[in-house]
Amino acid sequence: MIDRVPFAIVGAGPAGLAAAYELAKTGHTCVVYEQGSQVGGLAKTVNFEGFRCDVGGHRFFTKNDEVNQLWRDVLAEGFIRRPRLSRIFYRGKLFHYPLKPLNAMMGLGPLTSLRVIASFLARRIRPKKPELTFEDWVSNRFGHALYTIFFKTYTEKVWGISCAELSADWAAQRIRNLSLGRAIANALWAGRTKKVASLIHEFEYPRYGPGQMYETMAELVTKMGGAVHTHSKVDGVLHDGRRVTAVRLEHDGKVSEVPVDHVISTMPLTDLACQLDAPAPREVLDAARSLRYRTIITVNLIVRAEHVLPDNWVYLHAPEVQACRLQLYKNWSPAMVPDPAMNTLGFEYFTFEDSEFWNRTDDQLVEIARSDLAGLGLEMDLPVEKAFVARHPKAYPMYEEGYRDRVAIIRRHLEQFDNLVCAGRYGQFRYNNMDHAIYSAMLAVRRLLGEDVDPWSVNEEAEYHEEKPES
Repeated sequence: MIDRVPFAIVGAGPAGLAAAYELAKTGHTCVVYEQGSQVGGLAKTVNFEGFRCDVGGHRFFTKNDEVNQLWRDVLAEGFIRRPRLSRIFYRGKLFHYPLKPLNAMMGLGPLTSLRVIASFLARRIRPKKPELTFEDWVSNRFGHALYTIFFKTYTEKVWGISCAELSADWAAQRIRNLSLGRAIANALWAGRTKKVASLIHEFEYPRYGPGQMYETMAELVTKMGGAVHTHSKVDGVLHDGRRVTAVRLEHDGKVSEVPVDHVISTMPLTDLACQLDAPAPREVLDAARSLRYRTIITVNLIVRAEHVLPDNWVYLHAPEVQACRLQLYKNWSPAMVPDPAMNTLGFEYFTFEDSEFWNRTDDQLVEIARSDLAGLGLEMDLPVEKAFVARHPKAYPMYEEGYRDRVAIIRRHLEQFDNLVCAGRYGQFRYNNMDHAIYSAMLAVRRLLGEDVDPWSVNEEAEYHEEKPES
C-alpha cells in the first residue's frame, strides 16, 4: 500500500487511463481511482451473454499522430478496419449522412427540393448574424428548410432543448460544412477547389469493442507498476489554497484520506468544483450547479437475423420514434455478437438523470424500443429473443447559452492549484472525442512534469472533426 500517491488520477475513462499509461511507461508511480465497476468510462464495452454493446458508438480515428501511436502501442494487432455508413431515417426513407446533396434532393422529391434550394439561396443573401446558436449555424450553411428537415427534430431529441438555445460551437465541430453552394462549386470546378482528405469513409475499431482498448491499457498500467482501483469514489479534494494535499476516498463502505503530490482529474468538472474542501466561492459553486449533462440509455434488442441493414448506425429523425439513433453493432465488428446468425440492435435514448424516462424500469424501456423498431417499418419485422439495457449518466456536456462563461469561472478558480490539472470530456466540460480526451491527458501529464503546455488548448478550434487538409 502506498502511503502517499505521487500521481493520483480520478476516473478510468480514456483520458484517465491515457494519463496513467503515459506516467507508468516513464517510471512514475500513479494510482487511478474509478468509482464504477468497469474501466473505459463512456467508451466501455458492456457484455451481456457474449453480446457486446458500445455505449454511444466510438470510432477510432484521429488527426493526432501521438494519439494514433498510443492506440497502436496498446492494442497492436487488435484493430480491424471497418467501412463507415451512417444514414438519416426521415419519412420512411434513408438518406446518406454526411449529407450528399444529390441523394438528399432525389429522396425529398422535386417540390421539396425546390423549396430547399430557395431557402438556401435566401440564407446566402441574408445570413443570420451574429451566428450564436445551432439553428443559426446550420441554417446559414444549408438553408432553413433543410435545417428543419434533417437537423432540428433529431438535435432537439438528443439535447432536450430548442436548437435556438444550443450553442453554435457544437454544430461547427459535429456537422460537416458541406453546403449546396460548395457542392455546386466542386462539381463545376473539380480540381481547383481546396481538397480535404475525409477520415469518415473507413474507421478502425477494436475487434471486441472500445472497452478492449481501455481494459488492455489498464492491464499495461498495472504491469508497469501503476494501480487501477475500481469501486473507488473520490468524493472530496483537500487543499491548502495553493496545492491539493489529499483526496477523500470511499471504497468498500470505508472512507479514507489519501495524501497526494499531483492530481489529474477527469471527473465531471461540475463535481470537482463542488467537492473542494475548503469549499469554492459561491460564484464557482453557482456556475458548477448551472451546467448540465444529457444521459444516454441504450436498449439492446437481440434478434435472430444474420443481416438487418448495412449501416453502422442510423440517425432517427422521425418525431414519432422516441429513440435518437439505432446502432447495429455487428456492422462495427462481427465479434460484437457471439453467433453469426444473430444481431443486436441498439436503440439510443437521451434524457436527464432526474427525468421520468431515466427512472423507468428496464422492461418498460425494452417495450419502448420494440415499439420504435416496429415504427421504423423498413421491412424489419424481427422477432426479439432477448434484450438488455445500458445506462450512462452525465454522458454529454450541454452547450447551452452562457456555458463558456460558467466553465471559465470554474477553471480560473481551479488554476490556483499548481498540482491539479483537468483533462478529458468530463474534466473540461467539453464535447471531446476520444482522441481529444486522450491528448488533453497527455498534455496534463507533461504540464505536471514541468512542460509549458496547456491541456485546455485541445479541441478549441471550430472545425469539423472528421476531415483535414490533404498533405
